[in-house]
Amino acid sequence: MTPRPSCPSRAARRLFGLAVAVLAVSGLAQMPIFKRYGVADLPGLGWTADFYFTHLLHYAAAAVALFLLFRAALLRLAARRRLSAGRWLTAALWAGIVATGLARVVKNLPGWSLGPGPTLAADWAHLGLVLLLGLTALVLARLRRAQAAEPCCRNRAGSKNTT
Repeated sequence: MTPRPSCPSRAARRLFGLAVAVLAVSGLAQMPIFKRYGVADLPGLGWTADFYFTHLLHYAAAAVALFLLFRAALLRLAARRRLSAGRWLTAALWAGIVATGLARVVKNLPGWSLGPGPTLAADWAHLGLVLLLGLTALVLARLRRAQAAEPCCRNRAGSKNTT
């Protein structure tokens, strides 16, 4: 059986999941919570307190995730497949995360200054959108699981077999 052209491969999905996990950990490490709560003191986790390392790691994981997001979007467009409401919501959240992430990248460039108000707004919006994406992913996964558990032939479940 040949895979559908619009469906990302298993390796691409796993790589995307790994990139998102690295983004989550390195994004949390941008805030000094790992050092503050002693996580960085655990053996092998000292790197979580190094802001510059986690900053570069976040950029690298973001580059991988962006590549895979755009690749999946192009595959879906090429196949002319319609998106469900849940996928539209997920795409909108990803677009917001990318936009606020780009604002944060611009803020970090030498010679650029967004000012304290827009910087704070970009930071909080980035964090809030990531939290909304996580909640959306959980809700959509629960809905997919519930839908998969339903019997295939609902209209026949109540009817009696007359043969």
